[in-house]
Amino acid sequence: MLQETAFTNIKAENKPMSGSELLLQALEKEKVEVIFGYPGGAVLPIYDKIYDSKILHVLPRHEQGGIHAAEGYARISGKPGVVIVTSGPGATNIVTGLTDAMIDSLPLVVFTGQVATGVIGTDAFQEADVLGITTPITKYNYQIRNVEDIPHVIKEAFYIATSGRPGPVLIDFPKDIAIGTAEVPEEKEIELPGYQPTLKPNYLQIRKLTEAVSRAKKPVILAGAGVLHANAAADLKAYVEQQKIPVVHTLLGLGGFPAEHELFLGMGGMHGCYAANMALYEADLLINIGARFDDRLTGNLSCFAPNATVAHVDIDPAEIGKNVPTEIPVVADAKEALVQMIAQEGKPPSNEEWLQTLASWKEEYPYVYENDHALKPQKVLEMLYEKTNGEAIVVTDVGQHQMWAAQFYKFSKANRWVTSGGLGTMGFGLPASIGASFADKDACVLAVLGDGGFQMSTQELAVIREFNLPVKIVIMNNESLGMVRQWQELFYEERYSHSKNPIQPSFVKLADAYDIKGYVIQTEEEAEKIFTEVLSNKDPVLLDVRIDPKENVYPMIAPGKGLNEMVGVKKQ
Repeated sequence: MLQETAFTNIKAENKPMSGSELLLQALEKEKVEVIFGYPGGAVLPIYDKIYDSKILHVLPRHEQGGIHAAEGYARISGKPGVVIVTSGPGATNIVTGLTDAMIDSLPLVVFTGQVATGVIGTDAFQEADVLGITTPITKYNYQIRNVEDIPHVIKEAFYIATSGRPGPVLIDFPKDIAIGTAEVPEEKEIELPGYQPTLKPNYLQIRKLTEAVSRAKKPVILAGAGVLHANAAADLKAYVEQQKIPVVHTLLGLGGFPAEHELFLGMGGMHGCYAANMALYEADLLINIGARFDDRLTGNLSCFAPNATVAHVDIDPAEIGKNVPTEIPVVADAKEALVQMIAQEGKPPSNEEWLQTLASWKEEYPYVYENDHALKPQKVLEMLYEKTNGEAIVVTDVGQHQMWAAQFYKFSKANRWVTSGGLGTMGFGLPASIGASFADKDACVLAVLGDGGFQMSTQELAVIREFNLPVKIVIMNNESLGMVRQWQELFYEERYSHSKNPIQPSFVKLADAYDIKGYVIQTEEEAEKIFTEVLSNKDPVLLDVRIDPKENVYPMIAPGKGLNEMVGVKKQ
């Protein structure tokens, strides 16, 4: 239960409240637990009231770190991440995070300070056209012009951010609105006639899908992050086991179906496994549940599921038929659709031969690597999986380490995987691990980062130390921008233009500067010993893991190639 605050007392006495007080009161009503914010001139009235608030405030060391932390919090908790930044550069510094959250469907409510309404449009100090800048990268945005509108706008913002396809909502907050006062308005119901997300599927479409399943010989389910957003992992498992249909995950969908399950094929796409990609290529029925058909998943569209009838279950009708022609569209929340699909109890497909083929592909063509004298990143991820019993929250930055984590850390539970998918944002991983840790305070959080991405947000080590968060920072250090280097090796005749990092700080000394313990790991023996030691406690730690600098991520589908044209596949 929320504690009583100064703001609820003011309301009880029927005193006028300032815009800042109304804002904090509205956040309390939404049961906000944590705010990730950075103060500045335009939001000083708000921060003066935060001083009295019982809501935890976390000060990132850069606004971009704050919004990525809010993304990590939202991804693990399922609740909206809340961000407050000042006007001008404070607002523009969160543009990357807004875009990242928009494309990965993460619920955020973001408050940007703004200059006073009387000088908007005059190029006042630290003024920026935040609405114009953020319209394409938010689900919705507002600029508040009347103090009495604050409670209803905030209530609406939380509803929009979390309903339908989740996403970021921005509220631009002029300074004079934060200072101005008004009587506490009566609470109004949300009425948005133009915004009515379809949650329940059309019964006839579910029947069409059920009939298609009963006729299929080679059915496959492609499960995306929509399964996780809908809290539908248990429903997906129940449907899969009822119908005996194998499952392929997208990168962002990992954890929505148990990785150890016999009907799980693996991750599909550019760095997906052979069985998953060949299943998508050979399928005669493809059931997409909560995934975008993005290019990193599909490869060359002319080679994507060329013989399949495509069914697509998605809460966002704009995604259905956007990239891949769809014969059975089902606009619905993934959980609602799966519940109805289970209730149909349709005839399972006659796919025994198909399941045998897929099982043989899984056995014959697993993810492999050469375990030679150098410390292999794949081995590091396998060891981390074993040492944590697969129970950790794994947060990554973007690059080779991200793909190795997706391949070699087996996710058997929902909401244990945080990564930047659609935008591929370097610098995301460290602050996102902070947000994930606030969302689940008892979890071991592994921040698996590259040496390049880590250096984009090192200042957030201060937050980890300040709150003594149990984040284990694992830097996969190959002294390069690994994925860029890999592409230059394969497609640019080994012309390594500015992809190597010959000068690096001592990451261990950097950790020590923040009073965080650090280790250098260069061998499997050192990894075994140090992992055992540091994973047995809840202290933050930084591990500089010196991996083979020449190791590449395989399998791989080259640009313009189809899912059946993987390179780097080796038979076991």
